[in-house]
Amino acid sequence: MPDISFLDLFQGVATLVHSAPYLMIGRIVLMLLGFLLIYLGYKGVLEALLMIPMGLGMATVNAGVLTFAGGRHGTLFLDPLATTNDQVMTQLQIDWLQPIYSLMFSNGLIACLVFLGIGTLLDVGYVMARPFRSMFLAVCAELGTLVTFPLGVVMGLPLNQAAATATIGGADGPMVLFASLVLAPEIFVPITVVGYLYLGLTYGGYPYIVKALVPKRIRAIEMPPEPTPTVTAGQKMVFAVVACVVLSLLFPVAAPLFLSLFIGVVSREAGLKYFYELFSNQILYGATFFLGLVLGVLCEAGTILDSKVLILLVLGILALTFSAIGGLMGGYVLYFLSGGKYNPVIGIAAVSCVPTTAKVAQKLVSAANPHSIVMPHALGANISGVITSAIFAAVLVTVVRAVGG
Repeated sequence: MPDISFLDLFQGVATLVHSAPYLMIGRIVLMLLGFLLIYLGYKGVLEALLMIPMGLGMATVNAGVLTFAGGRHGTLFLDPLATTNDQVMTQLQIDWLQPIYSLMFSNGLIACLVFLGIGTLLDVGYVMARPFRSMFLAVCAELGTLVTFPLGVVMGLPLNQAAATATIGGADGPMVLFASLVLAPEIFVPITVVGYLYLGLTYGGYPYIVKALVPKRIRAIEMPPEPTPTVTAGQKMVFAVVACVVLSLLFPVAAPLFLSLFIGVVSREAGLKYFYELFSNQILYGATFFLGLVLGVLCEAGTILDSKVLILLVLGILALTFSAIGGLMGGYVLYFLSGGKYNPVIGIAAVSCVPTTAKVAQKLVSAANPHSIVMPHALGANISGVITSAIFAAVLVTVVRAVGG
C-alpha cells in the first residue's frame, strides 16, 4: 500500500507546495487578485456583475488544482487547451464549465449574446440627433487601436496577435473576445482576460486621466441649449436596419455582432416588449455573469502564465490610455471649434465601454458644476463608439487576412 502523507490529503495545498516556484507564486498572486476584484466589485469601484464572479472564479480555480493520473496537474473547471475532437469530448464529460466554454466562448456566441443585450439598452436617437459630432469623437477614441497595432509588431508580436491585442483600444469586451478568436485563437485566453481586466478598471482609472488633461474650469462648462430634433421609433428602426445591412455588406467578418447589436435595437424600437425584457435582463445579465465566471476560471496560473502575457498587459493598458487621450483630444477640437462652448470631457465617453464611460463623463462634469448636463451628448458618443469599435476590428481582421494570405 503506497504511503500517503498528511499533505496529500489536501490536494490543492499539495499541488501548490510541489509546483514550480513561478507557478506557486503565480497561483498565490492570482488568488489575491481574485480577492481584490471581489472587494472592488462589492464596493462599486468596478463593475460588480462582471468582477465578483470573475474574482471568485480566479481565486477558486487557482486554489482547486489537483493531481490526475500520471502526475498531471489540472482542475475540474475547464481545459481551454483541448483542441482535438477526442480531447474536447472527454473534457465535456469531466469539466463542469467546459460546455459553456466550448459551445459559447470558442465560437464567439457569448459575445453575440452580450451584444444582443447591449443593443436593447442603446437609444440610437442620441446618435441620430448629433451624428457628426458623435462619430467624430468615436473615431478619435480609436487612437489606442491605431497606436497599439504597430507598437505590438515592434515589440515582437506576429501581425495577427498585434492586431488582436490592438482591439483592446476599442474598449468593447465582446469585440475583443470575437476579434481574438478570429485573429489569434492561439492566445485567445490571455488577450480576453487582459482585455476584460482592464475594461473593468476604466471606471476607476479614467477619472484620473480626465482630471490630468482637462482643468476644472473647463470640466464645468455647461453645454448651451440647442434644438433637439424629435426622432421617432420608426426612424430609429430604419437607421438600425440600414446600418446593420450596410455595415455587414462592408465588413462581413463582424456581421454576427452587427446583427446581434441591431436586433436588440430593433426589438426595443418595435415595441416587442417580451423580447426586449428577455434580451435586456435574462440574456444580458446571464451572459455577463457567466462571461465573468468563465474568464475568472481561465485565469488558472498554469494556463495564463505565458511569456507573452507581460507584453499583452503593457499593450492593453497603453491601448486604453491612448483611446482615452484620443477621445479627449477630439473633445478639445470641438471645444475650440465651438469657441469654448463644448465640454471636452464628453470625449471620454467615446471610448465604447457602454455605459461606463458616459457615466464617468457626467460624474466628473457634475463634480465640477452640478448644473452641467452632458449625458445626452455623452451617450451619443458612447453608442457611436460601439459601432466604430466593430468597424475598426473588422478592418483589422480584413487587413491581416489579406496580408497573411
